[in-house]
Amino acid sequence: MLKEWIVNEATAEGAALARELAIAPIIGQILWNRGIQTADAARTFLHPAEAPFHEPFLMMDMEKASERILGAIRRDQQIVVYGDYDVDGMTSTTLLMKNIRSLGGKVSYYIPNRFTEGYGINLSALHQIAAEGCELLVTVDCGILSADVIAEANCGMDIIITDHHLPGRILPNAYAVINPHRTDCSYPFKDLAGVGVTLKLAQALWKIEKGQSYADDLDIAALGTIADLVPLIGENRKIVQMGLTQMSQSPCAGIAALIQAAGFEGKTVNTGVVGFQLAPRLNAAGRLKTAHRGVELLTSIDPREAEHIAGELNELNTERRDLEQSILSEAENMLEGITPDTPAIVVAGEHWSSGVIGIVASRLVDKYYRPSIVLTRQGDICKGSCRSIAGLNMYDALTACRHTLIQFGGHEMAAGLTLAWESVEDFRCAFSNYVHTHLRSRDFLPKIRIEGLVAPADWTLEIVEELACLEPYGMGNPRPVFGTRDFRPRSASSIGAEGKHLRIEVGSREKRVSALYWNAGDLAEIVTEEASDLAYTPSINEWQGIRSVQCMVDTIMPAEHECIFPDRALLRSVYSFLRRLRRDDGRIAGNTIVLTRQFSRDIGHISRYTMENALCIFQELGILRPLPEGVWEFIQPAGKIELMDAPTFRRYEESKGDKQDAR
Repeated sequence: MLKEWIVNEATAEGAALARELAIAPIIGQILWNRGIQTADAARTFLHPAEAPFHEPFLMMDMEKASERILGAIRRDQQIVVYGDYDVDGMTSTTLLMKNIRSLGGKVSYYIPNRFTEGYGINLSALHQIAAEGCELLVTVDCGILSADVIAEANCGMDIIITDHHLPGRILPNAYAVINPHRTDCSYPFKDLAGVGVTLKLAQALWKIEKGQSYADDLDIAALGTIADLVPLIGENRKIVQMGLTQMSQSPCAGIAALIQAAGFEGKTVNTGVVGFQLAPRLNAAGRLKTAHRGVELLTSIDPREAEHIAGELNELNTERRDLEQSILSEAENMLEGITPDTPAIVVAGEHWSSGVIGIVASRLVDKYYRPSIVLTRQGDICKGSCRSIAGLNMYDALTACRHTLIQFGGHEMAAGLTLAWESVEDFRCAFSNYVHTHLRSRDFLPKIRIEGLVAPADWTLEIVEELACLEPYGMGNPRPVFGTRDFRPRSASSIGAEGKHLRIEVGSREKRVSALYWNAGDLAEIVTEEASDLAYTPSINEWQGIRSVQCMVDTIMPAEHECIFPDRALLRSVYSFLRRLRRDDGRIAGNTIVLTRQFSRDIGHISRYTMENALCIFQELGILRPLPEGVWEFIQPAGKIELMDAPTFRRYEESKGDKQDAR
């Protein structure tokens, strides 16, 4: 899939910042472009562990909540922590329970079942908890939108809300409500995860009761912070950097067992390991069964017990991946007829697991780059998960379609919804119309931020090592990507099992640099034959004691002068070429790359971009149908071909008019 490059230009201000900090110019420019534009701000960003934590009592209701919890501990009252079933909720539950116990309190926890209770506080759970003798309930990572439930409960126990989600119009009428997003809260950092808010509560408890500055359990806090995809800036950056150090050196028994199960024992743990290896294993508990096993793992102090639970979660995660792939395959089969005119994706299946449909929606966005909603039908009701693309506020879109929904909630990029099965088509139409009227054609092209145009051979080991000062990477602080235009690799080969991956040599004759592109081995046949634009991140390769610069490829796209859209004349040539290749059984052998090479050899140079668009147009016209293993069925048209019937061709022709109008 092509990506639009948004290239950051070098500025005098970025260079001046680099000189003041005595760092490489490219790093000064990255900091400047990310809004870190003073030396003091840059030093805080580059060395977050050296900055103090913000005072927890700056958060509204923090002192009131802390005194109530400590009072319950002193009076031996039963405390229940009410959490959520995702990693943020599990880590928040674990952290608060651990600290209440350390301070001498009597505490248990409750996490609702994703499948039977759903997200947030529910009334029957409150009545059950109260009936079992709870005198103080503290929510973590949930509760801010439960004003109606709490008002109705009237169950004789005090309730303290701690949450990080955006409040509704009315705050819950609870004993205390801790949330940095409260309009009357002066806390200076608003982007904490749920576990970050819980960490601030723990700091307040220890400060009041023991006069200590609490900074323990940062491995647990970092795990939840990374998993919840909050921006890794400000105080989150401090939590994550210090927590990752603890994970690599002396993690708690549960996280140590997760690291071992994921195969990273003895290795440095970074945000990628946490986000793509540890968090999914922990999340599998809440997605397929209940989150209790996750909390039991994180609270375990017995390494053997922790290892056993981590093994269970490892198996669940494998089951989760298989289930996800099965649903994804079904969804993709439903989308076989998708065209460029399709503004949004809404797919529904019978009894698809509600625990994985959110991941499937994300996979559909990755493949089609359309706002995507995946629904699972359970009787007459459908529940769904939504994922958006840049430029479309999903919450606003659902608000515009609320007449077709039972309920919904979420934020700009992700949301959840419930609707009647009989309303699915009405919702699909309303949602698609909203997307169509609020996005332009260019919005359906993924964007990639290029920090600078740098030839791979220009990197030195020292500068690549210095780039590491920008870590930890994540939301709000992505790993920097660089670009080089109009290049041809000196060599290319497919590597790995079944030649799945691509290895190319780039650079000059004097200095060659290896670049690796995962899952792109088929490009080895053509990447040396056409000019390309390369987006990559530099890294360091160590092999037999030798260290060298290498590039990890994000995308390889045809260079601008290779991106020629097929006009009518070129389409006639490609059509004639395909007819000549047609076998007696009506089939044509060869994937896009093979056909591109053969056309270039037999007729004249053509890029894979041009060939891809030509093949797409012929598919939309019903002339070609893709079959497995790189084979096409050629279908002789019954009459005259009208190119404007193909959405891809029509959109291109219409875009030419838009460009002329713009001039």
